[in-house]
Amino acid sequence: MAQFVLTPADRDRVTEAVAAAERGTDGEIVTIVAGSSDRYQDVPLHYAVLAMLLAAALATIDVDWLSWGGSAWEAVDAGRILLGLVIVQAVLFLAVRYAVAWTPLKMALTPRATKRRRVRRRAVQFFKVGAERRTQARVGILLYLSTDEHMAELIADEAIVRAVPAERWGEAMAALVGAVRDGRSGDGMVAAVTAIGAILSESFPKTTDDVNELPDRVIEL
Repeated sequence: MAQFVLTPADRDRVTEAVAAAERGTDGEIVTIVAGSSDRYQDVPLHYAVLAMLLAAALATIDVDWLSWGGSAWEAVDAGRILLGLVIVQAVLFLAVRYAVAWTPLKMALTPRATKRRRVRRRAVQFFKVGAERRTQARVGILLYLSTDEHMAELIADEAIVRAVPAERWGEAMAALVGAVRDGRSGDGMVAAVTAIGAILSESFPKTTDDVNELPDRVIEL
């Protein structure tokens, strides 16, 4: 996927798209773009421990390589073998721990399911702070992008969840992901916001007493 970049012109376009979408609905659209949803500090540790376990597993298959030149089956070599295993495990742990700490490699080795869970969790956190129950009619919705993971989430307030089936948002998310993948981040954001506004207008059309309760601008973290 291409790098996610929003130019100043793109930010203005997204703000205008949110304002335009909300002119047809009482719904409130919030857009947030974050670099990463988690530091994934546990990932290097998991791989480091795995490397240690693999070393121990290999030692159970063939310990001669740990016997420092002697026979692994001689009792006198037991301490030497154990020392060799501990040294190998320590070296492997440190080497893998610090190698995988390099962000590009860490992100590449993090399972997609793990990224999805953490992006979702962070999106929910931001929604609770910035949109949930912040509108009188409970009609806030958050479009959240996490650029390092190349993932997006849509989190909606309770009234929207009751009125709109979850699968209805697929078109909006597909428009966003497709454009971002092609390097057109601004176009993707605008297309997604426009689609969200169209869906909201069906269940929550604009009323005369509606006011703008949440910011229209893109929030970049």
